[in-house]
Amino acid sequence: QVQLVESGGGLVQAGGSLRLSCAASGSTSVSINSMGWYRQSPGKQRELVAVRTSDGSTNYADSVKGRFTISRDNAKSTVYLEMNNLKPEDTAVYYCNYKVQITTFMTSDYWGQGTQVTVSS
Repeated sequence: QVQLVESGGGLVQAGGSLRLSCAASGSTSVSINSMGWYRQSPGKQRELVAVRTSDGSTNYADSVKGRFTISRDNAKSTVYLEMNNLKPEDTAVYYCNYKVQITTFMTSDYWGQGTQVTVSS
């Protein structure tokens, strides 16, 4: 079992910056397929924001490319999302996700409780 706790959300003006953190605890020695950030705003489906795979490659939603950066600190078992030049449309609840490799072809998802990001215009 992996427990994920997000922090760092809040209210910021458009053009501002925030850094989200996701601290992992529990069975952190498991094989992590990927770690990422998703977001969900009212009335919309949860969408992928950024993901970092076990080989170090990263992928971003087109809407955040050039503004958001995902990184990790292995020593702290923490993944970060640096968000710059925030826009009102970035307003959402942001969720941390770990995909744990169970078998060669099967992964299991772990989610944090979410942290609210609100960007005012």
